[in-house]
Amino acid sequence: MTLKCPVTIKAKVTEDLKKELSADIQDKIKKTDVELQQIEFHAKRIMAEQAKQDAQGLVQIRHQVEAEKQKRLEFKNHLLEKLKETAQLEIGSEIVQGTLERIIEVKVGEQLPQLMNAEILLEDGKIIAFRS
Repeated sequence: MTLKCPVTIKAKVTEDLKKELSADIQDKIKKTDVELQQIEFHAKRIMAEQAKQDAQGLVQIRHQVEAEKQKRLEFKNHLLEKLKETAQLEIGSEIVQGTLERIIEVKVGEQLPQLMNAEILLEDGKIIAFRS
């Protein structure tokens, strides 16, 4: 019988990996800051237009803007926490980077849990081990 099984991708923490992860998180933080500025800019324009048409709708728009800003701020705080966690990663430890799928052939009598628990270990993007 043929089955699809998950394969866990793990990475060995190196200085290069820590730098790469930190840079990626910092880029996301910068993009979030830009989104916050855009929300603020568009909100002022929309609120000015709404004030001319109908002051009643101004409160609803303000709530929507604040909700969007709050989402971005929560995401930014999450990213800042991830940045702290990344800085604290120990060199040589292993972190999960994702999963892939593989197709396996199973036969009667095989130990399914052993076949299902497959891992690929990377170091600076290179495969250094297969585990099962």
